Amino acid sequence: MLTTIRSWMFYAGLIPLTIFFSIISVCVLILPSTPRYKTIITWSKLALWWLKITCNLHWAAKGIENITDRPGVILCKHQSAWETIAMQMIFPKQTQVLKKELLNIPFFGWGLACLNPIAINRKQGAKSVKKILDIGQKKIKDGWWVLFFPEGTRIAVGKNGRFTQTGAALALEANCPIIPVAHNAGVFWKKNTVKKYPGTIEVIIGAPISTTGRSRKNIIKDAENWIDTTCAKLPSEIGTN
Repeated sequence: MLTTIRSWMFYAGLIPLTIFFSIISVCVLILPSTPRYKTIITWSKLALWWLKITCNLHWAAKGIENITDRPGVILCKHQSAWETIAMQMIFPKQTQVLKKELLNIPFFGWGLACLNPIAINRKQGAKSVKKILDIGQKKIKDGWWVLFFPEGTRIAVGKNGRFTQTGAALALEANCPIIPVAHNAGVFWKKNTVKKYPGTIEVIIGAPISTTGRSRKNIIKDAENWIDTTCAKLPSEIGTN
């Protein structure tokens, strides 16, 4: 019962915060992309702070030293909405590859649009991949990381989805590193539920995966194996971490 109450308190604060920053996002549209990004991710900082205050849900990251000075591709496990927020606190400025439909969500979508996402229509197939490669290369060249959730949708803890090769394709085209990320956010922030459970989300950042002279298939296989193996070692139940 207490967990439910705390979870509703979290949303009671998050909703007005999101509305406020959606208005701010409209006001900062005239700014260059970097200061606009820094302004809007303040929402992420406050959201995670409020999550800690209301739900006693913390996070800890290991492997920060593996984040290279040169921007590249981030391949992250997708279990919840938490990692879509928290990656902005762990990596330098970044753009996310996401579904175009997310930009249509009232208020939330407005702020999301200001974070320079690569919004795609999944139904367009090869056209969407070309868009990712074209825009992604430019973003990386301009100093931005590109964040992928290669499973494409949230996958429950203990289960693994099929990784797409688009992130590997971009890394090859841009001649940049791939950084794999494993975590267990889905233990505490589950899909399709209001409840947020107390504890500490563990995030592990892996060593850069080389792309030079390799195929997309082999690159993504290495990333997938590392992420799934590392996730399997993390606590998968409340109270085990």
